[in-house]
Amino acid sequence: MTERPQPLPDRRQDPVDAIIAQWAAVRPDLDTAAMEVFGRVFRLSRAMGDRMEKAYTPYGISRGEFDVLATLRRSGEPYALSPRQLSATLMLTTGGMTGRLDKLERAGLLRRSPDPHDRRALRVTLTDKGRELIDEAVGAGLAVQTEALSVLDADRAGHLADLLRDLLAGTEG
Repeated sequence: MTERPQPLPDRRQDPVDAIIAQWAAVRPDLDTAAMEVFGRVFRLSRAMGDRMEKAYTPYGISRGEFDVLATLRRSGEPYALSPRQLSATLMLTTGGMTGRLDKLERAGLLRRSPDPHDRRALRVTLTDKGRELIDEAVGAGLAVQTEALSVLDADRAGHLADLLRDLLAGTEG
């Protein structure tokens, strides 16, 4: 068993610390180091997901719809991808993608049209209205993320980004 250092006295305890302490009391044989990291990652993801949802609400879109519009915008001009490319990028089923595309098309934020290179396929293209909306929404979302990250100085934030990149790479392979 690896002995885990106690949190520094000047650090605020969080709910994960309480969970770790409970496990230590009933199962002192467990190495809970991974739980400490992933418990916080999961809680952070949930909290930020809620904040991001609120940031996009004034634009009439959900996080999932934001993801579709942002993927089209990031693709560069002509801001067009196939539904299959969108599904693969966003790790969605084609059925899940269809519902999002239907809503965004009804709102005039994108359009579906036949692919000029393959009559059997479709192209999803960001409209001017969709481009304007996503440009505003991405700024609002980044403001929320920047505010949350402001508890860390630039060096610590960069170090955290590097650590998370390494961790993500280790879980994807």
